[in-house]
Amino acid sequence: MTRVASGTKDYYDVLGVSRDADDSQIKKAFRRKAHETHPDVSDHGEADERFREINEAYEVLSDPEKRSMYDRYGTADPRMGTGFPADVGDVFGFGLDDIFSAFMGGMGGARPASPEGRDMTARIGVTLEEAATGVTKELRVQRLAPCEKCAGSGAAEGGSVVTCPDCGGSGRRRVGRKTLFGMMETVAACARCAATGRAVDKPCAACDGSGRMPLVETVKIDVPAGARDGTTVRLGGKGEAGLRGASGGDLIVGVSLVQHEYLHLQGDDLHGRATVDIAQAALGGVVSVPGLEGDVDVDVPSGSQHGDAVRVRGAGMPRLGGSRGDLYVHLDVEVPRKPTKHQKELLRELAGTFGDRSRRTPLQRLRDWLGG
Repeated sequence: MTRVASGTKDYYDVLGVSRDADDSQIKKAFRRKAHETHPDVSDHGEADERFREINEAYEVLSDPEKRSMYDRYGTADPRMGTGFPADVGDVFGFGLDDIFSAFMGGMGGARPASPEGRDMTARIGVTLEEAATGVTKELRVQRLAPCEKCAGSGAAEGGSVVTCPDCGGSGRRRVGRKTLFGMMETVAACARCAATGRAVDKPCAACDGSGRMPLVETVKIDVPAGARDGTTVRLGGKGEAGLRGASGGDLIVGVSLVQHEYLHLQGDDLHGRATVDIAQAALGGVVSVPGLEGDVDVDVPSGSQHGDAVRVRGAGMPRLGGSRGDLYVHLDVEVPRKPTKHQKELLRELAGTFGDRSRRTPLQRLRDWLGG
């Protein structure tokens, strides 16, 4: 059974084949999927990414050695034991060009890789109370960080970054590869420089010349007061480090509001419910309800009806500009299910004050209403 490493795609699922599929079934599935998702014929918004995934899956499953390694460890990259992604040039470099060559008559050129590090995304959960006042959260992140031994340069002592001798700085190489249509000469991404055109003459032994190493670290996220569901916080330089000292990406953290036990947020306003008895509803009174900064006293007006909402101005969520929304308390008027003897006597006395109409049957009241 295949164990898929963290962050690694299920290649069998990508191609839509079973795990015991033979070579001919894998090749047939690849041809069909590649034709359907090719960016030149597909209108899908993520056609390029899907096309890359299909090629990556075929590169692994069509190679007996890589497939065996993938089935055992969930990855075909020997450096993936830590669960960190391989260099983008190693993952996507050659295979993509084989497909372009197969479908574009051998004219597809390799796409040079960007040396800059990619942005990374994450999400954190915060309570309504934390979002109202602002909070600092800690988040464990695994990323490719600048190599400490070479300070991110990728070069050992005495080494330097030079024009790649294998591709002459173009980031591309012509190679003979076996494709679906036989042997073809294709233009592929240069493996030595990861398609950047720059390489290290004396690579750092710790990072193999890439200038970056896997790292797990804890970062602090300052969530501003008034944050909403979907608010993002950007930490510059805390994304993926760039190759050999190139600029790194950012860490973009999205905020998810945790559901509150009592309060519900709509826009800038908070909504909650409170139960009052018939005496409080009729005479008015004060009830205490949970708020963002402790209990809130709510003035219930006399004559309140079931379902009425009482508005407490300024007790809602803070806005990023400094003002606040309101709190709406929806009333549930509770009638005693089993009134005591004394309560029944009082209710009968109250009913008597409403006049004879309160004692008339529903049919009699309907006739009164119709004027009969």
